[in-house]
Amino acid sequence: MKFFNVHTVEEVFNLIDDKIKPIEYTEKVLISNALNRILSVDIYSNENVPNFRRSTVDGYAVKADDTFGSSESMPGFLNLIGEIKMGEEPSSEVNYGEAMYVPTGGMVPDGATSVVMIEHCEEIESLLNVYRQVAPNENIIQVGEDIKVNELVLSKGKKLRAQELGALSALGILEVEVYKKIKVGYISTGDEIVTPDTIKLEMGKVRDVNAITLNSICKQMDIDFIYGGIVKDSEDELYRVTSNLLAEVDCLILSGGSSVGTKDYSVDVINKLGKPGVFTHGISVKPGKPTILSIANDKPVIGLPGHPVSALIIFKVFGTTILNKYSGNRSSLFINKITAKLTKNIPSAAGRADYIRVSLEKTETGWDATPIFGKSGLISTLVSSEGIAEIPSAKEGVLAGELIEVILF
Repeated sequence: MKFFNVHTVEEVFNLIDDKIKPIEYTEKVLISNALNRILSVDIYSNENVPNFRRSTVDGYAVKADDTFGSSESMPGFLNLIGEIKMGEEPSSEVNYGEAMYVPTGGMVPDGATSVVMIEHCEEIESLLNVYRQVAPNENIIQVGEDIKVNELVLSKGKKLRAQELGALSALGILEVEVYKKIKVGYISTGDEIVTPDTIKLEMGKVRDVNAITLNSICKQMDIDFIYGGIVKDSEDELYRVTSNLLAEVDCLILSGGSSVGTKDYSVDVINKLGKPGVFTHGISVKPGKPTILSIANDKPVIGLPGHPVSALIIFKVFGTTILNKYSGNRSSLFINKITAKLTKNIPSAAGRADYIRVSLEKTETGWDATPIFGKSGLISTLVSSEGIAEIPSAKEGVLAGELIEVILF
């Protein structure tokens, strides 16, 4: 019988950071097809944004000095010399004692140092009454105030959201170089596993839950998921199927067979897939201790426990971290966290990190987290939960009323 050589959570994250390298393959795509893709190069601006002074309000371009002292009881008086239309250059500059109407986003004429909001003015034929003073540069966006020429706009490893694509569009950049979209292969293992479309279960059989849950998380991450089917407890068959699938994908995930029982072949098979091989077999966590992390010929291989709760939690905490690092994503982890107040005591063993399913309730002061206790095979506990509370290995439990971090599902 083999035994685990467990690593702490902190050690595992350090190993992931050290051993998982971003995929090397890149491609150029149109920004219209680049949503959620990961930049593989730094993007610098080739121009100023804006490249002219723009008004942030509907109002009148003036010299700020002309408005000093203006109020409701003692307005300032300026000569209205025209208006600026959107998309057009001003026909003249503004001198002392003059004002020119400018719409929001319109070009501010030379000579003007501020824009007075339209609601603080009154037109009387060609005369403008100003009822409020403005400071120099008030209500004006300066040339390059948004983005300066040669400025680093987006860094390598940034995940492109709608706002990043908008910034690229503003710069006239219509094509970007991104990391290749990674493809994950998945295999379920075990004599007891049958496909979800099995109508009548034989005694001792269970439907494959992990394939759909892990597929769903990959879809949320915009990662392609290839289902490799179910492999029975045969070391030769497992090696044949995994080696064939690994050749077609960028990362391989196995569910089940990660323990140390006599029929658990995953760690041996994974080690045979390629160098350098397994770097973690066993993490000091509950649930999910029998987790395998490996690299085969530069491709990550993840061996998850078979129980649905354990598999989902481990994949959420460690699997998504690996996939983010491997896909080149440096901008943020997929893990979203909030701080919540615990409503019940949670016992825990020192030296082991515990991940507890919790339900969340919004209160006037924030969020309340209520633990949902249950064994790792109970799917109903996942349905009832909105997140996972992490109890660090250094703590011997958490008391009701304490604030904890919750990883959101």
